[in-house]
Amino acid sequence: MRFQGTERYVATDDLLMAVNAAITLKRPLLIKGEPGTGKTVLAAEIAQALGKNLIEWHIKSTTKAQHGLYEYDAVARLRDSQLGEDRVQDIANYIRKGKLWESFVANDPPVLLIDEIDKADIEFPSDLLLELDRMEFHVYETQETVRAIQRPIVIITSNNEKELPDAFLRRCFFHYIQFPSAETMTAIVDVHFPEIQKRLIREALNAFYELREVPGLKKRPSTSELLDWLKLLVAEDIPPEALRSTDGRTVIPPLYGALLKHEQDLHLFERLAFLQRRQ
Repeated sequence: MRFQGTERYVATDDLLMAVNAAITLKRPLLIKGEPGTGKTVLAAEIAQALGKNLIEWHIKSTTKAQHGLYEYDAVARLRDSQLGEDRVQDIANYIRKGKLWESFVANDPPVLLIDEIDKADIEFPSDLLLELDRMEFHVYETQETVRAIQRPIVIITSNNEKELPDAFLRRCFFHYIQFPSAETMTAIVDVHFPEIQKRLIREALNAFYELREVPGLKKRPSTSELLDWLKLLVAEDIPPEALRSTDGRTVIPPLYGALLKHEQDLHLFERLAFLQRRQ
């Protein structure tokens, strides 16, 4: 069972090696990288390529590790007891399975995505150490132990908003997705826009990488934002020449809202345009 990439996802050799190493070691794959570099999409592509089901657990700031195991709905049980419901006698009726539980009891090992683990509080990764290591947990309300039938393929993403504890990192195989080179980015664009004219791609990529290297940017545009920009350029029939103008009045790229997401960055380009006009 090896991941070779898909037609829709351009994976570099080192990323393919990392995915297959994690599968071989039966350890979670921890993926880091700039936002918009395809970390979350990777799990879906692995599932599609290997013919596995995908179980997604998207982490929020309020998410607790317990939510991934199960939740006991005491309020619903109290309400049913007041109504005289027979089901109240079995506490298992009020246990709601979490995403880890779902992945543990699946007959065919699925791909489990734990997305943006760094959004949760600092204790979240530590609270999952035992469950991810032993692939089991205890349900106190029913006094049962849930063990994984087969170990799922676990993909964990992080945007580096918080440091993860060493004990958690030790249990993972780590890979950092480098920002794509121009060659890799061209291959990515070809997958999404096979009919787009090559001159437009060339000029758009030149403008995109030049924009990313402007010093002082608060947020550099990502791969997903480049794809949005290209889609707009095609829809608005923007000619390639408009992307390589040296006129100071057009230093800001057309349809810049797809690339620049902070007013600070827009003001930076406005100042650059002003300086070019003065020169």
